[in-house]
Amino acid sequence: MLKFVRQTAIAAVAATLFGAPAMAETVVNFAGYSGLFQDLYTKAVIEPFMKANPDIKVVYSIPGNSAAILGVLRAQKSAPQFDVAMMDISIAKAGSDEGLFDPIDEKVTPHVKDLYPQALMPGANLAGMTFDSLVLVYDKTVVKEPPTSWRKLWDPALDRKVALHAAPDILGIALTVVLEKMAGGTDWNHNLDKGVKEMETLAPHVLTWDPKPDLWNAVMAQQAAIGVGYNARSQVFADQPGSVLAATIPNEGTLFQINAVVLVKNAPQSAAAKKLVDYMLSPEAQKAFAEAMFYGPTNKTVELSPAVAKRISPDDMSKVINVDWLELAKIRDKLTQDWRRRVIPLSR
Repeated sequence: MLKFVRQTAIAAVAATLFGAPAMAETVVNFAGYSGLFQDLYTKAVIEPFMKANPDIKVVYSIPGNSAAILGVLRAQKSAPQFDVAMMDISIAKAGSDEGLFDPIDEKVTPHVKDLYPQALMPGANLAGMTFDSLVLVYDKTVVKEPPTSWRKLWDPALDRKVALHAAPDILGIALTVVLEKMAGGTDWNHNLDKGVKEMETLAPHVLTWDPKPDLWNAVMAQQAAIGVGYNARSQVFADQPGSVLAATIPNEGTLFQINAVVLVKNAPQSAAAKKLVDYMLSPEAQKAFAEAMFYGPTNKTVELSPAVAKRISPDDMSKVINVDWLELAKIRDKLTQDWRRRVIPLSR
């Protein structure tokens, strides 16, 4: 008995001197966007989540854009390495149709019931996490007045100074939808032939279809003078000291782009991944990121200051083109092929 007491005392002293064994840490692998998005999302959402859950570490990785992220998840289907991912909602829908994701419902997070209808697709395993608007991004030292039309992309003075992202990137798809409407199309959720024809006339004026490291930096470095981008990043870059970048929504309208979060099926850390998704869709996290980067929250219970709200939404909501991303996803592959065959080869 005395020997047992001595051993227990020695163990207690050792624990005091050297510290008790650390709690096992669960690592959640998250696939997201690069650059400014990664920096601000990490500070606004990922770090507060880890502080509140010290037993969970989130590793933020960058496979590429939405299409690249989906490609990685497809390649890992039999042995997933990621637990949570984000991507454009139309591309996420394609992955959901292929059975790559688990449902995000009220069993995962009670915040699902508070999401705007546009953030959810019936039958799709995903949840919208941000809203954003399509804008013209330009160098205000070259383009002196805010453009009032998307036709500014055709301005001879800007020939070979146009930077665009090609389909299947959502920026290329969104621009095609806008041009379809401008060309008189009325069924852009199912047919974008007129928009593709408009792109054929624009292609010879394009400097690059893959601006590096991204469109915003290409404009700020004055490698390009104009392009098509998202409002959220544009607002942040425009605020930087000495920035030449500005952005505007032309009179013909804009559309909302939606980023979605997905839970990877058979993920290594499914339980911890669900905790992360629950926090990502919470009012706290949604508000923090909206204030950090001007993305519109998908949780309708979030209350934003008037100053922030003004920089997120278009002044005139009638300018927003009604796009059914669920239907549009059905023609995404055809549209991508049309771009590759009919549009990109026309570049000079």
